[in-house]
Amino acid sequence: MTATLRLRRHFSAALTAAFALALTGCTAKEYPNSIFEGHTEFNREVLSLWHSLFFWAAIVFVIVEVGLVWVIWRYRRREGHPAPKHVHGNTTLEITWTAIPAVILVFIAVPTVRAIFNTQAKAVPSALQVEVIGHQWWWEFRYPEYGVVTANELYLPIGRTVNFKLTTADVLHSFWIPRLGGKRDLISNHVNYLWFTPDSVDANAWNGSCNEYCGESHANMRFRAFTVTPAEFEGWVAHMKSPAAFGATPAAPVPALPPAPGVKGTAATTTSAAVPTTTQAASVAQASYTGYPADKLPVYAVANAPVPSDLAWPEGLTGDPARGQQIYSRSACIGCHLIAGNPMSVGVIGPNLTHVGSRLTIAAGVYPNDAPHLARWIKNSRAMKPGVLMPTLGKGQYDPILKTVITSGLTDQEIADIVAYLQALK
Repeated sequence: MTATLRLRRHFSAALTAAFALALTGCTAKEYPNSIFEGHTEFNREVLSLWHSLFFWAAIVFVIVEVGLVWVIWRYRRREGHPAPKHVHGNTTLEITWTAIPAVILVFIAVPTVRAIFNTQAKAVPSALQVEVIGHQWWWEFRYPEYGVVTANELYLPIGRTVNFKLTTADVLHSFWIPRLGGKRDLISNHVNYLWFTPDSVDANAWNGSCNEYCGESHANMRFRAFTVTPAEFEGWVAHMKSPAAFGATPAAPVPALPPAPGVKGTAATTTSAAVPTTTQAASVAQASYTGYPADKLPVYAVANAPVPSDLAWPEGLTGDPARGQQIYSRSACIGCHLIAGNPMSVGVIGPNLTHVGSRLTIAAGVYPNDAPHLARWIKNSRAMKPGVLMPTLGKGQYDPILKTVITSGLTDQEIADIVAYLQALK
């Protein structure tokens, strides 16, 4: 009786688990980071390989399980029956179960090798070249064909092959946009390449991330990829090549950026030519496609990380962009960031901020790019994202890396002014 009751309990538990598994498989929920979508030839190649491997794995599983169940049932212990005879090997059977897996491995090896050669081949000469540089913990994207440099938001024209040149400025990283292409590592002193064509997609936003552990903020090293029409892409490029839309002043040409890390002799890339006046800069930005519209951003691509509860910000505090430009131009910010049109801001250590106001996220895709989040980020970025190089700038804020309170930093009003200035850089 006890054994029967125990068997019933196990059967009930197994049935419940199977029912729950069936429900998860039947759900209509969207999976924003699924690789099982054929939006590019790269993903279609991988998907085809997956189907082939799964097909043969399923056949092997069914044969093995059916055989196992049959043996258990056929040779089960029975009352009144003698013990089964011991058998020392069976040559025919052993040859059979060795030959069959060998044949199956051939059917697995051929598509696997084909997929490797197809995905490792060189991109077509007409491909859009994009240099991807991984930093702790943000992404730098360079378009050498156009002289454009941006950060954490990648724009790709639909229907054109894009060839990514992958390098790292520090430790190992790994570049991945699951719904568009395969994961590829960024290795120190080495260049990797990855290419694909977003040829079966509409204008959309896609999640991207680092998938090689790279330090304490590895999980916060994200980015957004946007597939847009060719016309929109050309408009975005024209916009990105223009100087800052607010407060641009005549200045000498912006100095060239240093070569991409990992390759000796890589040609430097400039971000823009001589800077026009404020009115001209604003008109250029307004006449071009400035970026993916925030109101069309899919839910899964909206940045919604929680802000530290102890990082307060005065509600309703507003800033003045002109005053913010003056404060920014004499602050420590100019040592790390470049703003084309601001001759004082020529740093190349941190992300390019020329058009930061048109981006949808900050902190490498972790937080939305709005005034409250940007203000808190400037105030104490290290409290919002562990280990970042950007120093704590807010007066009276505790720096978790220096383990001290900042006594000579920016006031809340000064931060609000800087935020107003940065958000005006559309």
